[in-house]
Amino acid sequence: MKNKLTTWAVCMTAVVTGLSSCNINEPKLVESSFETMTVKKSDIEVPYKFSARMKGQNDVTITPQVGGQLMKICVTEGQQVKKGATLFIIDSRNARLELEAAQANLQAALASENSAKLEYESNKNLYDKKIVSSYMLNNSENSYKQAKAAVAQARAAVNSARVNLGFCTITATVSGVIGEIPVRVGDLVSPGTQLTMLSGNTTMFAEFSLNEAIVEEMVHYGMNADDLNKYIADLPDAIFVMKNGTKYPHKGRVVSLTGVVNSQTGSLTSKVSFPNPEGHLYSGIQGTIVMTFAEKDQIVIPQNAVVRLQDKSLVYKVKADSTATAVNVTTQDVGDGKRFIITSGLRSGDRIITTGANNVTEGQKVLFPADETKKKKG
Repeated sequence: MKNKLTTWAVCMTAVVTGLSSCNINEPKLVESSFETMTVKKSDIEVPYKFSARMKGQNDVTITPQVGGQLMKICVTEGQQVKKGATLFIIDSRNARLELEAAQANLQAALASENSAKLEYESNKNLYDKKIVSSYMLNNSENSYKQAKAAVAQARAAVNSARVNLGFCTITATVSGVIGEIPVRVGDLVSPGTQLTMLSGNTTMFAEFSLNEAIVEEMVHYGMNADDLNKYIADLPDAIFVMKNGTKYPHKGRVVSLTGVVNSQTGSLTSKVSFPNPEGHLYSGIQGTIVMTFAEKDQIVIPQNAVVRLQDKSLVYKVKADSTATAVNVTTQDVGDGKRFIITSGLRSGDRIITTGANNVTEGQKVLFPADETKKKKG
């Protein structure tokens, strides 16, 4: 038994001696490295984005004003037409017959008027010679007046029939692009039947809603007509970005703002006018309006300095004792994927952690002698 214990002791001694000879050291605490910055205010341009839908300056619903069978469709969907171009032709035979009947009635009325006039003038001469009574003169005068009224009515009927005949040929009221045509030749149409939509696309409007922040600025600016016009004139140019990411080459200008704030969304509806000389914009196109506003005296920090924790945004501020403390901040996206504007939570002169912020814990020492020396020099 004694020999076994002696052997075990010798073995353990050899193991300890072997480990010592291998120079194995215990692990040391390695201090993490962090990058910091001192925040300050600066001016920055921020792009605001708004969902928008294009609409022609003069979008006209084409409907017939008379009923009948559709005889001819003179245009195709997507065709560019000029004002006055013929679009549809409706069967005009009934309208022509009505015009002919009205013209015949006018001729009969004119003949009756002429007879009544002759009779009135004859009775007037006879009355002057004391041959007929005033009663006969007055009757003939009234008949003449009735005949003239009948002529006026017949002439109005002719004009109405002529207008109805003209309605059988439907023309473009504005220059633009033909939309969908839901009818076909041979269809029976009536007043109110939608034949197509004509989009006057020489100038296009993008309709969108200004958000609450801009509305508050506008309200501060003033809501009377003069101030509103000046506010609109001072707004920046607008860029239209299509859904595929393509930027429309022509810039637009805000031309109108509704005078009433939507109580549910707190927004104002706005229109931006875009020139469309090449005809590349169509009614119904959806995209994004981008307007770049200059923001003055803003605190801007890198996005990697912001730590997201559930519904909170945290930034680690370096205290005087070189330890980190988390502060809640509210942010606004600059739009470049790299920076945030801090709207609350930080002040100019605060020192914050940027790179490595995700690895910081509350109260951790983050500035070390070399960094502290730089801080003092800074």
